Amino acid sequence: MVQLLAADGTRTPHAELDAVLEESGLATPERLRGYYRDMVMIRGADLEATNLQRQGQLGLWASALGQEAAQIGAGHASREQDYLVPTYREHGVAWARGIEPWRLLELFRGISHGGWDPNELRTHPYMIVLGSQAPHAVGYAMGLQRDGVVGTGDLSTDAAVLALFGDGASSEGEVAESFTFAASFQAPVVFYTQNNQWAISVPTQVQSRVPLAQRSRGWGIPSVRVDGNDVLAVLGAVRTALDSARDGRGPVFVEALTYRMAAHTTSDDASRYRPAAEEEEWAAKDPILRLRRHLAQLDEIDEQFVARCDEEAHDLAMQLHHHIHGMEDPDPVHMFDHPYAEPHPIVDAERAEYLEYIAQFEDDPSADTATSEEGRA
Repeated sequence: MVQLLAADGTRTPHAELDAVLEESGLATPERLRGYYRDMVMIRGADLEATNLQRQGQLGLWASALGQEAAQIGAGHASREQDYLVPTYREHGVAWARGIEPWRLLELFRGISHGGWDPNELRTHPYMIVLGSQAPHAVGYAMGLQRDGVVGTGDLSTDAAVLALFGDGASSEGEVAESFTFAASFQAPVVFYTQNNQWAISVPTQVQSRVPLAQRSRGWGIPSVRVDGNDVLAVLGAVRTALDSARDGRGPVFVEALTYRMAAHTTSDDASRYRPAAEEEEWAAKDPILRLRRHLAQLDEIDEQFVARCDEEAHDLAMQLHHHIHGMEDPDPVHMFDHPYAEPHPIVDAERAEYLEYIAQFEDDPSADTATSEEGRA
């Protein structure tokens, strides 16, 4: 496992990744403080989203608590022209790509089909069905090949795709099929698995008898396993993999070892299957504390900066709270407006059927009057 920052913040040299980080400028003290702030901000938003779900304001929430380094690192490792295909837990990746957290919360509130323009932000809408985003990512990567923006040597235009999914999704057939197409066509795609140790209640060691990073090698896809709670290791590994894919050298698989500190979703109770001792062990590897300790060793952080980040995260949480509480539910008929660019007879029929259905629940003033008169009689 590649690790640049130990749990106590100590820096370990790594010739290859150090060269990548230095050349890219991704590991300057200013950048490191930015990653620290990003992780604190997204954790604040994440915790508030859980609170909002408990208040009945969201239908569901999938927390990324504990996975901040794996996500902030991967998001910032990509270049602007790269295309990212997430699952439903990539809140840190979304933040790194400029997607405001309230857009994510609107999705889990059930009033948004996506919330942002994928072409503008080069980030696909959240994908709920496990593994389904992997074939989409490979298809998009093959499209980049045909567009002639792979392997030209122009860093400003050459592009690759980052396909994100969890350890549980790595067992889905769609991922295996995606490996086949990616390897066969040498598609410019990086498969990135955040191994957070649990696929709902099933531990990784039950899902796979070997490290997940080995799974792609049967297809001839090189792989690397990194410490997912180490933002520097993630930055270096993902940037290296994307640069390789962008250069036309085919797909790469990256496994980031991390931990889901919260339950799988707000509908899950992790205490029923996960030992407390394990949670305590991983709490000591907290990615935010790790980077803070490293910055302290460099004398590049002080208590004022830490307090300011905490205050900003609190302010963001309150903004999300008021935004969601103040939202009005949309007209449900709007769900039929944009499945296709042009009117479609099947959608029109479904809209008419739905209108007929909801009409059954509309108040009938004459019925209320009759009921009142019967009561008086």
